[in-house]
Amino acid sequence: MDSRPTSVSVISWILIAMALISVVATAVSMKNPMVREMMSKSPIPLNVQFAIGFAGLGITLVSAVAMLKGQNWGRMLYVLWSAVGFSLTLITSPMKTAAIPGLIVFAVIVLFLFRPAANAYFRRA
Repeated sequence: MDSRPTSVSVISWILIAMALISVVATAVSMKNPMVREMMSKSPIPLNVQFAIGFAGLGITLVSAVAMLKGQNWGRMLYVLWSAVGFSLTLITSPMKTAAIPGLIVFAVIVLFLFRPAANAYFRRA
């Protein structure tokens, strides 16, 4: 059995921590008038945006835990959901350039999640 690559452990734990922190931050931002005003510029209704945000955080959390357990579907779920999320952002956001740093981080994460050692780890069953 292949041991979990350090990169997969680090990425998974960072995703777990960021998802948990983001749940709190999103809940707090729901009451912030400035955030609500900025989000209202999107064609997607505010409640739908918050629902998608919380769903995305749940998906990130589930996929990170699955990756720690060596489940390939967790890796694929994370990549797919993130790609969908970035696509929605680029289509609907009035501030498209704000997504660039997140896209760069996502690309680096994908690079590490699909390196040979990570592929071997997720291939074991």
